[in-house]
Amino acid sequence: MRSFVSLNNKRVEIFQEGDHGTPILILTGMGCSFDEWVEVAEALSKTNKIIMFHRPGLGESEIEEENRTTTSTIEEVHQLLAILEIVEPVILIGHSYGGLCAQHFTKVYPHKVRTLVLVDSTSHDLEKLDTLDLPILNQNSSDKEWLEDCQTYADLTEKELRKIILPSLTENQKRLPVPVQERLNSFQQKPNLYKAMKSEVENWKADAKIIKELGPFPDTSLLVIGRDKEYVIQQGVEEGLPESELMLLENTWEQLIKEQAKLSGKSRLVFAEKSGHSVHLDRPDYIIAAIQEIMEAQI
Repeated sequence: MRSFVSLNNKRVEIFQEGDHGTPILILTGMGCSFDEWVEVAEALSKTNKIIMFHRPGLGESEIEEENRTTTSTIEEVHQLLAILEIVEPVILIGHSYGGLCAQHFTKVYPHKVRTLVLVDSTSHDLEKLDTLDLPILNQNSSDKEWLEDCQTYADLTEKELRKIILPSLTENQKRLPVPVQERLNSFQQKPNLYKAMKSEVENWKADAKIIKELGPFPDTSLLVIGRDKEYVIQQGVEEGLPESELMLLENTWEQLIKEQAKLSGKSRLVFAEKSGHSVHLDRPDYIIAAIQEIMEAQI
């Protein structure tokens, strides 16, 4: 299930489950472990071959002094498919930043993608979020401050970082098997994780422009899954956050999600009820059912 391959002379950690059916490749969000997708992977592996990998710097995947961009990720995906001898088009699932990478891959290698599934994906128009007036929500969370924190953590040893980063799992993560919870805790305490995230954040706005400038999106079958706006606002208000800022952010995010559904003429847009950004954790059943519906439609 968990093994390693060599991509660009680096050891990269991969996950495989299932040995038949249309391959499903899942690209995780920024700073996210593929272990978060275990429930989705196990369910879909009964009918499909599931493939996931940790981008360099994540988990046990090695990282060197390199820029982490969506371009580097899609070339790693291309190499991985070749190494695994997967020649048929895949169902490509991309969550959050992984969705931005998935959009890039689909534009460059359209013949490799049977269906693209964007799960609350980062938009190629992500710079629109920077124009929002969110003084409370953005307090101590600007890109600049986040990059400074990432650099600090990346410069530490793993032993030093363990004294600073005290992992905390969400309630949904706590429902995962204990060995998975242990790996998720360890995942957060590796300096290379922050090295990778720092580079991805530094480059993602330029990446988005590159993706947008690649030209029209291919006529690929597309499913766009967004989060539940009202649910997210309610959760935020219960945490003491200002409703006006939450509404501004969520309305803008929802519009960006809707715009993604216009990328292809073969698209469908849905919103997962009672789900926040981590749809795969909040509503794994929703993603499982959506993929099964895709498979039934294509038989």
